[in-house]
Amino acid sequence: MNWADFTAAEPALARTTQRFGAFRHHVLATVRQDGSPRLSGLEVRFHDGGLWLGMMPDSQKARDLLRDPRFALHANPGDGTGMAGGDVRISGRAYEVGAGPVKDGYVKEVEPPEPFHLFRTELTEVVRTHVEDDRYLVVQVWKPGEPVRTLRRT
Repeated sequence: MNWADFTAAEPALARTTQRFGAFRHHVLATVRQDGSPRLSGLEVRFHDGGLWLGMMPDSQKARDLLRDPRFALHANPGDGTGMAGGDVRISGRAYEVGAGPVKDGYVKEVEPPEPFHLFRTELTEVVRTHVEDDRYLVVQVWKPGEPVRTLRRT
């Protein structure tokens, strides 16, 4: 399921992920060769109905994804402790896009420095955590084919 599928299935939750558009840099978690996590800074792009990850050639995070496509992407929390809109994380799998019309379209719109790795994403989970009424910690969890599950804690 790509970004367009997610936004069609859960438009209200998709609107709350605007933090990805509010800031340029976010945190990507990938799986190292030894199975441990690797955290890296990353710019993300929403293009042509998808969430795309572009990376420098032969970077460690690109090598990680080429070997194991699982990732988690944590939205930049912004300045201070306000957390307007909540805390958002997207998990999924990322697959490299080779030369061809898809990558050419991305290059035409984004104009990234070349050469680069481009990964299309398939979403497996979107999680938003926020405070409601200064009383509840609310966690919304979406997975493909399931309705949003909402948990409230005091």
